[in-house]
Amino acid sequence: MNWTSPAEFFAMGGYGQYVWGSFGVALVVLCAEWLLLRQRRQAALSQVKRQLILREEESR
Repeated sequence: MNWTSPAEFFAMGGYGQYVWGSFGVALVVLCAEWLLLRQRRQAALSQVKRQLILREEESR
């Protein structure tokens, strides 16, 4: 497609709301996934640290 203006590009031939809406939803989902992965990683690291401390105390 050839667009002669930015408005035509963003309108996407009348399908802009679906195209940009899909990009928006995908961006939100990817950001949520990144935040959830970061949270799970921190929880796993905390659990490993607690286990190491407990093992160290048990071995004394």
